[in-house]
Amino acid sequence: MKLPSESELLRIFIGESDRYAGRPLYEAIVEEARKMGMAGATVLKGALGFGVHSRIHTSKVLRLSEDMPMVIEIVDKPERIAEFLPELDKMVAEGMITLEKVRVIAYRHGK
Repeated sequence: MKLPSESELLRIFIGESDRYAGRPLYEAIVEEARKMGMAGATVLKGALGFGVHSRIHTSKVLRLSEDMPMVIEIVDKPERIAEFLPELDKMVAEGMITLEKVRVIAYRHGK
C-alpha cells in the first residue's frame, strides 16, 4: 500500500480499562482498523494523564492506577479515515478523538 504524502492522523484518547464487546477497547479499535484495511495503527500507553473527570492517572508506585491513559494513532488517506469514523463513534463511549493533517515522508516495509 502506498500512502499519499498528504494524509491524516487519527488520534484516539481512552482509558486502559475501557471495554467494547467484553474486551479492551484499544484492542477492539486496532482489530477493527485492520479489518477495514487501514494502513496501520499504534497503541501508546501513557505514564500520566487526566481527562474529562480531572482524575489523575499515574504509574507511580505509591499511586498505581489501573486505568492508565491510552492513545491509538492511525495514519491513512483522508477517505479511509472518514470511512472508519462511524465505526469508531459506535465503539468509543468516553474519551477524545482528534484528526489532523500530516505529511507522510516514508511508509516502507522490509522485503
